[in-house]
Amino acid sequence: MTASLAFPVFSPPAVSLGARRSRRPISRKSSSAPRAGASFLSDVEQAPPDPILGVSVAFRECQNPNKLNLGVGAYRTEELKPYVLDVVKRAEKLMLDAGYDKEYLPMQGLAEFNAATVELLLGKESEAVKSNRVATVQSLSGTGSLRVGAAFVAKFMPGAKVFLPSPTWGNHKNIFADAGVEWAEYRYYDATTVGLDLEGMLGDLEAAPEGSVVVLHGCAHNPTGVDPTMDDWTKIADVVERRKLVPFFDVAYQGFASGSLEEDASSVRMFADRGIEFFCAQSYSKNLGLYAERVGAINAVLADADAAKKTLSQLNRIARAMYSNPPVHGARIAATVINDPELFQRWNEEMREMAGRIKTVRGMLYDDLVTRNPDKDWSFVTRQIGMFSFTGLNETQVKNMTDKHAVYMTKDGRISLAGLSQEKCAYLADAIDDSFRNVQ
Repeated sequence: MTASLAFPVFSPPAVSLGARRSRRPISRKSSSAPRAGASFLSDVEQAPPDPILGVSVAFRECQNPNKLNLGVGAYRTEELKPYVLDVVKRAEKLMLDAGYDKEYLPMQGLAEFNAATVELLLGKESEAVKSNRVATVQSLSGTGSLRVGAAFVAKFMPGAKVFLPSPTWGNHKNIFADAGVEWAEYRYYDATTVGLDLEGMLGDLEAAPEGSVVVLHGCAHNPTGVDPTMDDWTKIADVVERRKLVPFFDVAYQGFASGSLEEDASSVRMFADRGIEFFCAQSYSKNLGLYAERVGAINAVLADADAAKKTLSQLNRIARAMYSNPPVHGARIAATVINDPELFQRWNEEMREMAGRIKTVRGMLYDDLVTRNPDKDWSFVTRQIGMFSFTGLNETQVKNMTDKHAVYMTKDGRISLAGLSQEKCAYLADAIDDSFRNVQ
């Protein structure tokens, strides 16, 4: 078992009120008199549109009856409608009948949820859980959990650089940058094979400074859908352990990728079983369909209970300053489903059904693409896992997909197969084939 991470005690310097007022984060022009009718925020730059959420805005404005929204990672039925899980409806009825109040939760969140989520992540027989070596704080889905973790890194691991896979989820860079944590990238995706660049990844991790934080997608890598095998994960863990790196898992799709909660947590559990300390952000947006409820958790799996206790106190303190305490409704849904044997069994069935529908359209899309262009290797479509497929389309080809075929997707060539129906597979295959053949 590795030694516990040494988090230095940090106290922010006292700043006088006068000093606070003297700081000017907003750029101002040198004119001594304010401009008539101009806001004091006139010099704030316009932020660029969000590359993912902006796709949905454009889709809604499109009038083409054949339009497809393959941008946002949200599950749709075969009729391309949002889906509220049966277990969520049943859990909400049980909650309504129980007459729960709407009082504030503690900073740490709902106790029943925290106990359930860490067990779901690490397993019922986890030695780390039994020995109280896990600090868990309920947070605002995966994004909020990552942000709390990023703030912890900034405060207690000063100077540590975060290494992100190239490519990665678009919000990772924003989250760590806004927390004041420097980030860099490591090689992950091989455009030639449309697969994992394991050699490049291991080489970059070997070169990372000791104590660096490495963000790892636990399963269903976003945006590529390319996951390491378990043999690959063993090699990754070897480097992490040897170089004394700190893994930060992002687990947004447990149970939703393969249809198995156990299989999708196997990478994280392997690290825990090896005694490697790590952070892990969890989300219940995809696997329970609780997109708008913002349900998730930040976990620190550590070498001893004392370190976990102190880390928990500081995670709570960060959460208190950031959003005070998390929402209760979605957390209670998740806890109810996980802790009720009947609901838990039905949830597993529904995850298999959702994952199965995505696998079905993957197979159909592959067949349609092969029919249209048998000379091109389309096997990446079925090799990838989860809701996304990284098509290899470049930005110009993606523009053709949208402008000519009304297929809305992110500029990096990612498509969400969760937004594809069997009926639309042939239409999408036509658009992809046209874009590859006729657009450079």
